[in-house]
Amino acid sequence: MTEILKLNLGCGQNQLEGHINVDKFGNPDVQHDLETFPWPWESESIELIVLNHVLEHLGADSEVYFSIFQEMYRICAHDARIFIKVPHPRHDDFINDPTHVRPVTPNSLRLFSKELNLKWQLEKCSNSPFALHLAVDFEMVQYRYTLDPQWQEKILNKHCSEAELHEAIKNYNNVVKEIQILLRVIK
Repeated sequence: MTEILKLNLGCGQNQLEGHINVDKFGNPDVQHDLETFPWPWESESIELIVLNHVLEHLGADSEVYFSIFQEMYRICAHDARIFIKVPHPRHDDFINDPTHVRPVTPNSLRLFSKELNLKWQLEKCSNSPFALHLAVDFEMVQYRYTLDPQWQEKILNKHCSEAELHEAIKNYNNVVKEIQILLRVIK
């Protein structure tokens, strides 16, 4: 039987105990370029993947981005979890870093759900059915926004209602600083 593992992909200097820390640079446990395939893990051997401010740096080419999801799907066991943290694409933290090549949002990751792809097909929606095209299946378990400190202070001091906040998130830059997303692998 294959040992079930935890990966901290693109770890940089933020290595996690109990995980295999992986990066292209530095001195991780495993030095590997995440845009080079296949990845060096057996199929269905991973129970947890952490991508902490990594995914926005990968896959400037759509085919490479899709291959990353196919590799995550291949190496993950059924019911594995994938924790993703990314800067919000309309925050200066995303915009000002020239190595940020891809916005990552909850809605963009929903395109990798077979259940939603099939629902959208029945409804004749124009959403891209990536789960069906790529033979992957990721369920969005939850997502959470971390507000920019300026907006967090407005909420704490009741200078902004929840409705005003939601309107600001839709229309303005620098409202949400970070997005935290949890995916579940379905096999």
